[in-house]
Amino acid sequence: MANCFLFSKSKSWIPDFQYNPNKDEADKVRNTLLVVAALIAAVTFQAGVNPPGGVWQDYTIKNDTICAKNSAEGPHPSCYKSHDAGTAIYASREADFYVFLVFNSVALSTSVLVIMSLTYNFPFHLEVLIATASMLATYASAIFAVTPADYSYRFRFILIAAALPFVLRALIYLVKYKANQEQENLCGKCRSGISEDNSCRKCGSKISENPVADEA
Repeated sequence: MANCFLFSKSKSWIPDFQYNPNKDEADKVRNTLLVVAALIAAVTFQAGVNPPGGVWQDYTIKNDTICAKNSAEGPHPSCYKSHDAGTAIYASREADFYVFLVFNSVALSTSVLVIMSLTYNFPFHLEVLIATASMLATYASAIFAVTPADYSYRFRFILIAAALPFVLRALIYLVKYKANQEQENLCGKCRSGISEDNSCRKCGSKISENPVADEA
């Protein structure tokens, strides 16, 4: 009996914390999403402005000739890879730093999109829009400043990644709009009696009695 009690299936607590439209109020859900989005925006913005590992404090230029002369005495600055003061130390690992920039930018732009969507038609929405747009511009300027010059050709991909959440949301709205338009056209044909196939059942209660049949 003891073994059965120890290994008995416990009740899952996950459903208790999931969103329930019948119990959760819209304003509380909005506030929760705003807190989460603001936290993500703050963390990702700070990570972009102050990248992991910090920035170089000096200039170094790799010189193979000087390096060969001084290598016998130990590591010499001329043997290191060239870097400029103020650029990210993490950028010395090019692939890793590139992945960091892409996904950090996607996270920031997604959280900003959520904030802009949840505050739509709210008081001072224009000011919030200006502030978030300025924050994105500041972020772009900061990562451009800490990124080495030889990364400049890759910024187009970072910008595309940052615009991806906005483009994806616009496509979703466009698809939904097209689907609703087709549904409205179908229901209009069913109401007027032009279409009498089984597809009219999709309109459900939207279809009133056929006026042609009532007149007959």
